[in-house]
Amino acid sequence: MRPFNKKPAKSIALASALALGTTLFGAVLPLQADETCQSPYMAKIVGQEDFVYVWTLGIEGLGDGQDKLVTIDVNPKSSNYGKVVHSLSVGGRNEAHHSGFTDDRHYLWAGGLDTNKLFIFDVHSDPAKPKLHKVITDFVEKSGGVVGPHTTYALPGRIMITGLSNNKDHGGRTALVEYTNEGEYVATHWMPTDQNLRGAEKTGKYADGYNYDVRVLPRRNIMLTSSFTGWSNYMMDFGKMLQDKEAMKRFGNTVVLWNLHSKKPKKVFDVPGAPLEIRCAWQPNHNWCVTSTALTSKLHLIYEDENGEWQAKAVADIGDPSKVPLPVDISISSDDSRLWVNTFMDGKTRLFDMTDPHNPKQVYEKKIGRQVNMASSSWDSTRIYYTSSLLANWDKKGEDNEQFFKSYVWDGSKLVEKFAIDFNKEKLGRAHQMRFGAYSLYGAVRPEEREVSVASLEPISK
Repeated sequence: MRPFNKKPAKSIALASALALGTTLFGAVLPLQADETCQSPYMAKIVGQEDFVYVWTLGIEGLGDGQDKLVTIDVNPKSSNYGKVVHSLSVGGRNEAHHSGFTDDRHYLWAGGLDTNKLFIFDVHSDPAKPKLHKVITDFVEKSGGVVGPHTTYALPGRIMITGLSNNKDHGGRTALVEYTNEGEYVATHWMPTDQNLRGAEKTGKYADGYNYDVRVLPRRNIMLTSSFTGWSNYMMDFGKMLQDKEAMKRFGNTVVLWNLHSKKPKKVFDVPGAPLEIRCAWQPNHNWCVTSTALTSKLHLIYEDENGEWQAKAVADIGDPSKVPLPVDISISSDDSRLWVNTFMDGKTRLFDMTDPHNPKQVYEKKIGRQVNMASSSWDSTRIYYTSSLLANWDKKGEDNEQFFKSYVWDGSKLVEKFAIDFNKEKLGRAHQMRFGAYSLYGAVRPEEREVSVASLEPISK
């Protein structure tokens, strides 16, 4: 197997993104891509993905009850298409949540929000059967008190990890934590607060020190972080929390703009209502990012104005905010013209036209299930996958507690389901975040292709 060369792959990926251009709504290939939600420093899968890795929360009394990385074969040419081909349990329940690749895409880092463990999986040796490479158990100690490792995001030779909480009061004040790809601690970058702005400019009412997601725009030398809530809230029963007036005050209301190179905060923006996932534009003349707010159900744009200053503003409602549909995951398109937005409470996915990012318009919606959380779509824009779980104590109860992985294709006007896997029936657990795998990333081909190649060889004539 030849060494993985990420630079050509990145060049191909970027070229593909630019070549997609401005496809109109209703075209055969809609421009949506989970791969565009990844770090720009990371190689992309630009063709057919072979696998989806689902970071899954264990459920007591269901199967082995452990958190696990579940591998699903999603290549239509495979004899195992639509099936679980591997499941790797990690021991216990850690509140499995988010995961992310290293920049060379050889390793997948996955965090546990409750135990603060970081599980590093080898996904390149055999993409069909990931192996547990390393477990980091001293995250809180090394970071200086950060709790709840959430986003694991690739920088060159580094992994940037967002924390959700701290070990002093289990509230929302927290930091970014930097590691090497090999799993060695580098630095902790604390969020700016009213008491210590750390050199940042406070542009509104809030400097709460909360954190959730991180994304970068290298061409503008910026890094953005959003905000959520601390351990005391995300580990609480959802219904109980909604009735707790003090708990409902403990949610973040900010997005922070950082200097990417120095890792110093520059501006703190008011984005009320717990801004979650951040997605940044890819086109070289589009200097903006977008986030959705869970509690106020709005899309917010963070953008560079004509004077070169960064601003933030609400630009659209998501569903009916008065009903608190609870926006969760979002996925931007390769040409920046579209955005998929999932809402947990009503189980819907919505498609927004982002042609004018200052005035997004909803153009489509579909109910995926009784609850829905994550959306992941292919680089070539023909496939989109959904999972169900938000948090162990926030998922719905009884019949509404559907746990699934669903695969769809977009036919130009609507989503068409291809297959679904019931994670409850298969005794796997709560299906949460997804990441893609492919043999092609590592200079390999699928087993079926290797077998065909060997079988089709003609005898050598003497």
